[in-house]
Amino acid sequence: NEANMIERTNRLRGLVLMTMAGLCWSSSGILVRSVTITNAWEIVFWRALFMALFIGIFLTARYGSRTVSYIAAVGFPGVCAGGLLAASFFLFILSVMRTTIANSLFLMSTTPFVAALFGWLFLNEHVPRRTVIAMTVSLVGIALMFADALGSSGALIGNLLACCVPVTFAANVILIRKMGAFVAMVPTVLLGGLIAVLIALPVGWPLTASWHDVGVLAVMGVVQLGLGCLLMTLAAPHISAAEIGLLSLLETILGPVWVWLGIGERPSDSALLGGIVVLSSLIVNQLAGLRNALLVSSPASRRRSSTLVS
Repeated sequence: NEANMIERTNRLRGLVLMTMAGLCWSSSGILVRSVTITNAWEIVFWRALFMALFIGIFLTARYGSRTVSYIAAVGFPGVCAGGLLAASFFLFILSVMRTTIANSLFLMSTTPFVAALFGWLFLNEHVPRRTVIAMTVSLVGIALMFADALGSSGALIGNLLACCVPVTFAANVILIRKMGAFVAMVPTVLLGGLIAVLIALPVGWPLTASWHDVGVLAVMGVVQLGLGCLLMTLAAPHISAAEIGLLSLLETILGPVWVWLGIGERPSDSALLGGIVVLSSLIVNQLAGLRNALLVSSPASRRRSSTLVS
């Protein structure tokens, strides 16, 4: 009937949008390696600046005179969430400047596990047995990557910084839920970009990026960060959380591939094995969650269906 057809169409649209978001995010590594500047703070500045400009233009085009009130509506939780997002920007760039793109992305892919662990510790949320098993298995992969980095203090620090990215994201989720506030993603992303700009500019000054570097970082800020987040925002009402988590793994899978093919940066055998262990445990966990999620339609779809029926 018409309601089912609309639901299928919207779900397909959500899957396509989320796939495009994953593709946008996967370009982060090759773009970072394409710039000549080595000052991580300046890289964060340009990247966050262009992302904030892109999100600001989008909000203004969409909400017009209501833009400021829409941003203000996120309140204190939104500012804190923006701060945590800004922290993740710094941690990612500082990480990839010290270790391989593959190591950083593989370690960052543990975000769903860390979020589940924090939910259990601070919100008494139930963690499925499949997730506990997957988290345990992923620890083996993480241990392999850290064992490989023991011979290099720089790589070890890079790995540690990459591990902090899932922690900042999980803290973000717990903060918002603990305070009982729903914070829209788009203004939070804007705030994160502005906070990162304000911190990175004085530390990274004087700016030395060439026009080529600025162009690459503009693409990174607009396409990789800004557009990726917008696409996920548009996809979220139409697909399940498990589907979002599964498709977001495109960043982890494709990111190292682009860098490997583009500039020949290949992770060591033990690091690659560790990454495969982490990624495999995450994929199995997400597929198991997807199997259950497919039995339940999205809230947006249910609302539309009930409206059509009535």
